Amino acid sequence: MLHTLKNEILTVTVEDYGAELKSIKSSMNGTDYLFDGDPKWWRYTSPVLFPIVGKLVGGKYRAEGREFELPQHGFGRISNFTCIRETVDEITFQLNWSSETLKVYPYKFQLEVAYILKSNKIEVIWTVRNVDDKDIYFSIGAHPALKCPILENESFEDYYLKFNVAENSSRILLSPSGTLSHERIPTIDGNELNLNYDIFKSDALVFDNLKSDEISLCSRKGSKSIKIRAKGFPFWGIWTPAQGGAPFLCIEPWLGHADFDDFMGDIAEKDGIIKLLVSESFDAGYTFIIEE
Repeated sequence: MLHTLKNEILTVTVEDYGAELKSIKSSMNGTDYLFDGDPKWWRYTSPVLFPIVGKLVGGKYRAEGREFELPQHGFGRISNFTCIRETVDEITFQLNWSSETLKVYPYKFQLEVAYILKSNKIEVIWTVRNVDDKDIYFSIGAHPALKCPILENESFEDYYLKFNVAENSSRILLSPSGTLSHERIPTIDGNELNLNYDIFKSDALVFDNLKSDEISLCSRKGSKSIKIRAKGFPFWGIWTPAQGGAPFLCIEPWLGHADFDDFMGDIAEKDGIIKLLVSESFDAGYTFIIEE
């Protein structure tokens, strides 16, 4: 089921399945700012990554003395959420642990995903609650696919990323299996990174050393832009399919990341993992800012 938030600037739709943001459109002129999920390229639009981000070595991990399997980015993006609150400018979805989730993730949790529309901004707020009788471990992240190019008379190569702090940053290279290697190469020098499909031939650009907490997708031919603001996120991914030609770019703030390819699999020792104590809750979020 689709739900709609609308004001005089933006019209936003969100789906129960995955609590996934499905569209961001200008209320004034209908401009689309989010990829439409064409399965030719990628069947998602803005999935919630939970309880892991990225891939596990061999697709497996260990917890509570047992071995489990999880797909890339976890099960949040392929789960049916329940809408628990809805107004004209705010909607909240909830996912609870179940006998099925316990088969792949041995922790009792409650995950809420809220979308709040304010003027030209969409705030996304995640709340994770530990409802178990033991500490739980998780990661969570965003994967929004921003339309690129935004307008039909533009190309992907007309776009660049703008960082709100000057960077001198290297990226972590991915292994062929999709996990992280320990090899890095310099990638960003300054406040801008010009886009072209070739830089994604070896998969996503993964960073753990950015100083910026705002990354904007901007055009050199037009004034429309999309900014992702994510304060306190230690990891970022930038991705479009390696084959090139896809009409979108993902700007992904993460709390967690894929396994390093030599990781031994104990979730409690995983780099970037979040430990949540019994009865405690964890809040984080990020914001879309649309500039017309």
